[in-house]
Amino acid sequence: MRLLSLLLLFAVSAAAQKPTIAQAEAFMTRAENELLKLGIDSQRATWVQETYINDDTEKLNALLTDQLIARTTALVMESKKYDGLKLPPALARKFLLLKLSLPMPAPNNAKLREELTQVAASLDGSYGKGKYCPGGPKEKCYGIDDLEEQMVTIRDPQKLAELWAGWHAIGAPMKDRYARFAELSNQGARELGFKDTGAIWRAGYDMTPEEFSADLERLWKQVEPLYKELHAYTRKKLIQKYGAAATRKDGLIPAHLMGNMWAQEWGNIYDLAAPPAAPQPFDLGDILTKRKATARQVVEFGENFFVSLGFPKLPETFWQRSMLSKPADRDVVCHASAWDIDTDQDVRLKLCIHDTSDDFITVHHELGHVYYYLSYRKLDPSFRSGANDGFHEAIGDAVALSITPGYLKKIGLIEKEPPAEADLPLLLRTAMDKIAFLPFGLLIDKWRWEVFSGQTKPADYNKAWWRLREQYQGVAPPVDRSEADFDPGAKYHIPGNTPYIRYFLARIYQFQFYRSMCRAAGYQGPLNRCSFFDSKTAGANLAKMLELGQSKPWPEALKAMTGEDKADASAMVEYFEPLLRWLKEQNKGEKLGWDLPADPLKSR
Repeated sequence: MRLLSLLLLFAVSAAAQKPTIAQAEAFMTRAENELLKLGIDSQRATWVQETYINDDTEKLNALLTDQLIARTTALVMESKKYDGLKLPPALARKFLLLKLSLPMPAPNNAKLREELTQVAASLDGSYGKGKYCPGGPKEKCYGIDDLEEQMVTIRDPQKLAELWAGWHAIGAPMKDRYARFAELSNQGARELGFKDTGAIWRAGYDMTPEEFSADLERLWKQVEPLYKELHAYTRKKLIQKYGAAATRKDGLIPAHLMGNMWAQEWGNIYDLAAPPAAPQPFDLGDILTKRKATARQVVEFGENFFVSLGFPKLPETFWQRSMLSKPADRDVVCHASAWDIDTDQDVRLKLCIHDTSDDFITVHHELGHVYYYLSYRKLDPSFRSGANDGFHEAIGDAVALSITPGYLKKIGLIEKEPPAEADLPLLLRTAMDKIAFLPFGLLIDKWRWEVFSGQTKPADYNKAWWRLREQYQGVAPPVDRSEADFDPGAKYHIPGNTPYIRYFLARIYQFQFYRSMCRAAGYQGPLNRCSFFDSKTAGANLAKMLELGQSKPWPEALKAMTGEDKADASAMVEYFEPLLRWLKEQNKGEKLGWDLPADPLKSR
């Protein structure tokens, strides 16, 4: 009898200790409030560090980042006691998102966590302070912003190779630090119950990491034929221009000849690839320069587009606190980015505008982030994010697709629309950025996932990098490389620890979004000619999706605007269909694709 009483008492005690839904709700409310405050402090420190780069701001940023990561990690650990508890769907989603909220998961050990945040801040700072000094450190030196401008105009392959090698040299000192960064981040990921950091990143797409990887390959296969046609045509044009400097037996294209430091977008060499008898497309950069447009005026064009769809004007603080031009007195990270400092109305842009066509498009892209921030700001803190990060990248790009000749004429930037035969050069120019980017957008995180999983060891970092670039992009280094180099470090998103697959997804989503908004606007005709500027119906559909934030799985958010619940590249293929037909004609007799060399580090 006494034993039975003890057993009953034990059962009652165990039941009393079992967490309840009410306790889970209270925990989550507390966690959201704490992380909101810490996140705001961290954002402010990161903003200062990227707009005033020095040792002090790096250390302050590392300190605030460490505090945020430490508390997030502790809260994730504390949340485990609610595992197995049947929670309401919205609350269950908050717990999942909490576990996935660390793009840089850190060890629970304070000393190791501090080391990780310091290494991360130093990598980011090394990129921001990176310079190429052709005549030595006492002579004139160039940052990436200056070098990118030179890559646009220089047509001497030897000089381009020197600029390429000079900038890529900044990566070599990062290699050991990056290996340590990956090691520490992986330890944090395992403590959170994931295989590695890459598994955490892929788990944020409302499907398993394995399902997500398979879906990416499905999307790539939809667009790969178009990429290979564009690659073959561009390769032919480069050989016509540069002869032996562009010619390789394996069919790969030397990466320094594409008008871009990473050969990720090719629009800067459009002049070499343009159809010979076609009307030249207008140059927005030239138009803006002749009008002496200020940086603010360039941004106002983007703001006015969103206003035409029914969205509000930007807060006055946006104009007071954004960095739109490169300061003359200090080092800054010029890489364009949008900022949501307080997850309310303190939104900002950070970029260095030069009145180029790319800047005009970039402004629309970054404002897409800003209007997404403003749209979901009233949700619970856990849901103040995009349906997935690819959505965030795609919004402004879908708007930028509406920068058609008809739109530019309507807002007074051009006097008359080019004739219908100008469509082809415009499509080619767009494809040399949008289509050319796809394999690069895919391989950046493929490389990191292999690093995080241990498939790629530090001794093979550079070899694995070039293997993927050759496999997907069909490009090769202009000079011999070795494992003493660390070419991934020359791309901001690697030392900056910014997940990249979002940009690949954004290229796919944006055409799906764009086609949906064109249909909502009542447009009929070739998809590439559509502009939904001034369509309140298209804007209302867009707002439905933006206002959901991350409160629902992304297929539901996609369906709210498009009526479709699956990513689909068919809209992109439809947009470029006239170009694809033309490329096939131009490529008759040309080799499609390329051979993979035995040693990916050799330039020849």
